[in-house]
Amino acid sequence: MIIRPKIKQFLEQALQEDIGTGDITTASVISKTKKGRFIIIAKSPCVVCGMGLTEACFEIAHKDTKFRPMATDGTKVLKGKVVAHIEGYYYSVLTAERTALNLLNWLSGIATLTDRFVEAVKDYNVQIMDTRKTIPTLRYMQKYAVRTGGGINHRLGLYDQILIKDNHLVAVNNEQPLSERENSVIIEALLRAKRKPSKDLKIEIEVKNLEEFKEALVMSPDIIMLDNMKIQDIREAVSVRNAHRIKQQDLGFKTQIEASGNINLENVASFAETGVDRISIGALTHSAPAADFSLEAE
Repeated sequence: MIIRPKIKQFLEQALQEDIGTGDITTASVISKTKKGRFIIIAKSPCVVCGMGLTEACFEIAHKDTKFRPMATDGTKVLKGKVVAHIEGYYYSVLTAERTALNLLNWLSGIATLTDRFVEAVKDYNVQIMDTRKTIPTLRYMQKYAVRTGGGINHRLGLYDQILIKDNHLVAVNNEQPLSERENSVIIEALLRAKRKPSKDLKIEIEVKNLEEFKEALVMSPDIIMLDNMKIQDIREAVSVRNAHRIKQQDLGFKTQIEASGNINLENVASFAETGVDRISIGALTHSAPAADFSLEAE
């Protein structure tokens, strides 16, 4: 397979972290000329994610390793499913085993949890989204796993969407107190954001109550995030937005509502039922339990 340079560099570093000066156990008990056949088995039901990285790990360990996937990313498998066959030297396959399976377990866990959230709200017109609560330098992998599980990526970083949060509002207020300006801090922040250099950037603002929501709605940002608000207040916010949308229809009104904060598999459907457009869930990337795969020699 063709491995992109950045991926290859990452996997080489990951393998080196584990191998260090050498796999002393394998070197002690197995001949370097010994070849074998292996399988990777799902030990729990899951959504597979990371097969390409898994194959690349074994290929980097030894270029002659033959990897034959039996499932693709996004495939839902049951416990006991063989997801790959491998042929190669024992020493190279066993050396790469843990790194390869760690990635497969980790990414499949994220995809599986995302799939469970998506399934829980399938009866509603709502998007399940991730956040920036990711492992530094590994965000692109985690967000790929979210997409594999059927979710949608929120902004990738600080550079591709404006998101005004509570600390931004505090800073604006400290910089220019209300007595020195005509507008509330929410309107002032949105006015500043609308002077953005690129019209392609979406503007989102975080609010904590209905009063702040109604202030923000007047400015018609692309998205208003309802942070840790009660379900009854979220339902009211959606009702207010919908009424405002009818009044502003000819002006191209398009503000979406996003729910966030303390949302889990038990209550996500209740949030979806309110009529919000988006639900962002940090747990998709920071708390997903790993799936379980193992490698066995035939």
